[in-house]
Parts: sequence; structure tokens; C-alpha cells
Amino acid sequence: MCGIAGIIGNFEAYQLDAMLMSQHHRGPESTGKYSDNNFAALGHNRLAIIDLSPESNQPFLDPSGRYVLIFNGEIYNYIELKAELKGHYTFTTDSDTEVLLASFLVYGHHCLQKLNGMFSFAIWDNQDKKLFAARDRFGVKPFFFCKEKNSFYFSSEIKALHAAGISRIPNEKVWASYFAYGSYGNPDETFWEEILQLPGGHFLEFQNQQLILKKWYFFEEEVAKQPKNLTFEQAKEHYVTLLKDSINLRFRSDVLVGFNISGGLDSSVLLALVNLQKDNSKINGYTFYTNNPDYDELPWVEQMVAKTRNPLTKILFQADEVPDFTKKVAFQQDEPFGGVPTLAYAKIFEQARKDNVLVLLDGQGMDEQWAGYDYYVQENDTTIQGVTDSPFKRYMLSDTFLAKSEKPNYPKPFDNELLNKQYRDLFYTKIPRALRFNDRISMLFSTELREPFLDYRLVEFAFSLPLDFKIKNGITKFMLREIASEYLVNDLVFAPKRPLQTPQREWLAYDLKNWVTECFASIENSEYSKWFDIKELKKELERYVEGNIQSSFHIWQCISLFEMVRTTKE
Repeated sequence: MCGIAGIIGNFEAYQLDAMLMSQHHRGPESTGKYSDNNFAALGHNRLAIIDLSPESNQPFLDPSGRYVLIFNGEIYNYIELKAELKGHYTFTTDSDTEVLLASFLVYGHHCLQKLNGMFSFAIWDNQDKKLFAARDRFGVKPFFFCKEKNSFYFSSEIKALHAAGISRIPNEKVWASYFAYGSYGNPDETFWEEILQLPGGHFLEFQNQQLILKKWYFFEEEVAKQPKNLTFEQAKEHYVTLLKDSINLRFRSDVLVGFNISGGLDSSVLLALVNLQKDNSKINGYTFYTNNPDYDELPWVEQMVAKTRNPLTKILFQADEVPDFTKKVAFQQDEPFGGVPTLAYAKIFEQARKDNVLVLLDGQGMDEQWAGYDYYVQENDTTIQGVTDSPFKRYMLSDTFLAKSEKPNYPKPFDNELLNKQYRDLFYTKIPRALRFNDRISMLFSTELREPFLDYRLVEFAFSLPLDFKIKNGITKFMLREIASEYLVNDLVFAPKRPLQTPQREWLAYDLKNWVTECFASIENSEYSKWFDIKELKKELERYVEGNIQSSFHIWQCISLFEMVRTTKE
């Protein structure tokens, strides 16, 4: 896992240097650059995970010197692909990087269909002066770009584009939609003017100042190809086979691998399959807690690992850490993020790096596959678990700013409402947000996060299964529970599914009241005050600190804006 950056067209050498410096945390072990006269400059920050030798550093050139690759992510099935390509290409390293480049040389853009991994990469053809870039199916790894005048810029982080000189101007439509509807933008949008992202499952080509974007992953078509008319037992057996293979692939690493664990069902499945690995006694688990029994899942985690005897590192996160850590994480995120739970989760990666555990696995993606959220069986459009009143306070906004907002209208490619909600969460809401938050916090501490449950084979197959395999007699994730019961003891009790992971509501209202008040005051005295009805903004804060704390989302939205205000000033 690494950072990539590049400029095609007119540029100055210092711009690429600034881009690479701004995202140095993504790959502190090696920084490489390539220049094609006045046509292109490519750069790479390397975090070495597979084949640690300097021969695998990037930018990576093919034997002819025509093609130059910079790559962020991992190709998990690189060993199988390498065997397939041996008759077509002579390999000089043991890296997945070289396998990726060889795949492109042999198959062109059709190589994307063969890749099982998380990736964003760019390949420069210095003969035809053409750039090809692509992003993985679900957008696990980021790819941001900007076309300005006669230059095309791209990078792994937004701050790198700003470092190159791209203006830092808020995209008011995206910000307004965030406040009004909780939207984090469409798959191609960011919170900044002129800066876009390549959507997951798409590739782009740039040549002669012409930019072409194309979709390469068609999820609905892949779901339609899945096996039909399987019995429950047949489906379970097939899914378990895929699960085991996905975990095995994601243990391919030349550095230490650990895993993140909570007290829930998804983590229990991850724990069980992790312990099918050879020499699993060395596989370390990580979890966070806040010393608040209303939220902490530590008792369930400890009960689970007591059965498997995995080492467990417990990271305490407390209220007084929030202000300073928010500043650090907000700078890394470049855009609004998910509040205190994201901060607490970030502490895990900080500790893992200290422990020299550079790869962590987590259980993201099961709820979206198996219809695990309460709103999947409700007749509404909510995207937030466990909410009755709206967490969005539109009356805090000025009329002119609110008018810029756009209510999200998500596609419905299936003839089933439940599947459409799962599709929305997978490609537009839950998963894109979580992946963005998690990429930034893992890379902040120069660690790699892998998502075995987002293996495309698992997601496609689970989507295709009948509803009663997912929800039965009111029990959600039914098949997954059956799988967990086979690999862990039957009397193991999981933490109840809860919408809140930390005492964010209470901390912001009471423990951090003074800090929150300062955040709101800063907004009122900034150029962004025109976004709000200041009278209503003050009233909402007063109501909150006086005890109306069912939801803290709107409070965190203002803190996110405050961090942007502060960063802009600095």
C-alpha cells in the first residue's frame, strides 16, 4: 500500500516533489520519481508489504522502458496471475507490482477483470504519450484528479493536489448536501471545487488533452451470473469456501499481519477464519474501548479471544484526547469524517505501527451483504442505524446555502427494494464513506488495512441469494450466524448490534462542552458564517448541551467545518 502522484502536461519539478512530500506517510520507506521530458512526471511513496526488495520500488518500468507503473494497493491473487503470465513475460521480482504491469501488457484494460485486490494505479505509455489509470471495483483505494488548463494532476490524497497548487475552494453544493441530507457526495465528487475522484470500478485514459472515463465493473451483471436454485446448505458451503479463500489471499504478506476485532458477529467470523491460518498463535488482535460500559464491546471481545487464545491489544480512547486527535485526523482526511468512532479506530493503527504490525484485517462489508441494518426491513429511505428523529438540522442553514443542496437520488437497478438498499449502501453511502475514513487513518500511521469481506466474489454471491437466507423469522444475517456457530462454540454470545460505538453524544455535550462551544464560535466568526442562520445555529447548540442529545451528527458536522476553517487559516 502506497501513495501515487502524477502530472501530465505542463508542470514544474517542484510540484511533484510537493505532492510526494504531502503524502509521505502513505509510503515512508521509499520515494521514487519518473520524468518523461516535458510530457509527464510520476511519483510514488512506497510502504513495502510484498517483496521488500528495492528492485520492486516504483515507478516500475517494463523491460522495454516504454510503460511506467505507479500503483497503490495489493493484488491478492498475484501468484496465480504470475503463473498464468509466465509464458508471456519474464519476471525479475517477486512483487505483485510487476504482475500487475505484466497483466496490462498482455491483456490491456481487460486485465482489470482478472484482478482480485484493492488498487488504484496509473500506467504511462511514453511512446504514445498516453495515461491509463484504474480503480478497484468498490473503490477501496483512492484516486483523485484535476484537469486545469493544459495539465492533468492525480494523486492518492486531495492534499497532494493542493500541494501542487490547485486552489482550495469548497464545493458548496457538496457541503450543503452534507449538512442538509448527510450526503458525502456522489462517487465522482469531493468536497473541493475542481477536484474529482475516479469512481470505483472505472478506468480513465488521458491523451492529447482529452480525458475519457469508462466503467469496467458491472455489478448487476455479475450478480446475475451467480449460481441459481441452491439449497441453503449448498449456498452456505459455497460461501464458506469463498470466505476461506478470501482470508487466505489477504494473509499474503512479507510483514506481520494482525486483525481488528469488535464483539459482534462479523468479527467473530473473521476471528474464526483467522485461526485457520498456520501458526495462528502469532496473529494479534486489536480493539479499542472507552471505559464506558454502555458502548464498549470489550467484555464480548475478551470472551471471544479467550476461546481462541489470540493475543489481544486493547487501546483505551478517552474524551480528553478528542480535540488534538481530531485536528491530526482531520488534516489527514481532507474531507468530513465519521466522528469519534473514526478517531478511536485510528488509535488502533497508531498502536499497530508501534508493534511493527503493518497489515490489519477488519470485518467491513458484512452488513451490506447480509442485510444487517434495521432499516433494511423498514419502509423508509434512512441510511443511519437506530435513528427515529432526523439527525439533519436544515433550519440551521441559511436559505441561500440550503438552496445549493441536492437530495441524493440513488439508482435502483434491482426489482427488489431490499437489494436496492443494499446496493445503495455498497456503492453510494455506507461502504464508500467507511473505506474513505479507513484508508486515511490507516495510511496516517503508515499501515495497511485489508477488507476480506469485500472480496467481490463474496459480495456478488451473497447479493444473489434468496431473502430468507439473509433474514429468517426476524433474525438478520441468518446464514452468517449459522456459519459462525460452526466455527465457534455454540454458547458464545455476541454483543448486541448497536448504532453507536462510542459515547460521542455524551462527550460532545458534557466532557467536551467548552471545546464544542469554541468550534461553533469559530464558525460564527469565519467567512463560512454565511452558510448558516446564526440564531438557529446558537439555539441548536444550546438545546444540545442542555440535554437534547439523541443524535450528535449535526454537532460533528459543525466540528468538521471548524477543522476546515482552522486548516484554511493555517
